[in-house]
Amino acid sequence: MGCFECCIKCLGGVPYASLVATILCFSGVALFCGCGHVALTGTVTILETHFSKITSDHAVLTDVIQLMQYIIYGIASFFFLYGIILLAEGFYTTSAVKELHSEFKTTICGRCISGMFVFLTYILGVAWLGVFGFSAVPVFLFYNMWSTCTAMRSPVANITSVDSICVDVRQYGIIPWNATPGKACGSTLGEICNTSEFYLSYHLYIVACAGAGATVIALLIYMMATTYNYAVLKFKSREDCCTKF
Repeated sequence: MGCFECCIKCLGGVPYASLVATILCFSGVALFCGCGHVALTGTVTILETHFSKITSDHAVLTDVIQLMQYIIYGIASFFFLYGIILLAEGFYTTSAVKELHSEFKTTICGRCISGMFVFLTYILGVAWLGVFGFSAVPVFLFYNMWSTCTAMRSPVANITSVDSICVDVRQYGIIPWNATPGKACGSTLGEICNTSEFYLSYHLYIVACAGAGATVIALLIYMMATTYNYAVLKFKSREDCCTKF
């Protein structure tokens, strides 16, 4: 019975909310970073092969994509460390909240650190809402191309001339207006939609967007857990001050 009670007490100190958030955060960041990195590489290949044959026309875009890939490396490293820190902070505050240790005392430093994590997690949550919205942009662009190709292949479509149906990526500001050819029409557009680069990049962007959404949910769970634990720690500190003589 003593061992059973010890196990129950240890399980009671596990921060399940932080644990779920950590797993969800790691999974979401991994999907966003991994799929986003490969999808960006595929996007460059599609642009260089079909929409911009002159290197100088898409040189700026290539540099931006390379910079985004380096940023992805930094995001993955940062959130790996930050998730572990938040999980450790969850164990610390949960032990304090549930009073698993009879002599456990909260300190001003500990409460300040918990408050700092609440603030930082809130800022990251707002930032990742922007990342989630930004990651939906390439999904929208690729979906437009895919839907156009589907419409051309549809037997019930009332099409007078297939060659008159085009997708011009210059209108999205991806490449400059003087890029050659800048657009794809008819059978050429259909061939692009059938390439492995397009198919893979399109679905990877969808998965990356889903990963960004999962990360937002994980940060929301982190915010709720850290805010609750911080509030209880602050209440306990006031209680200790009021009962100390």
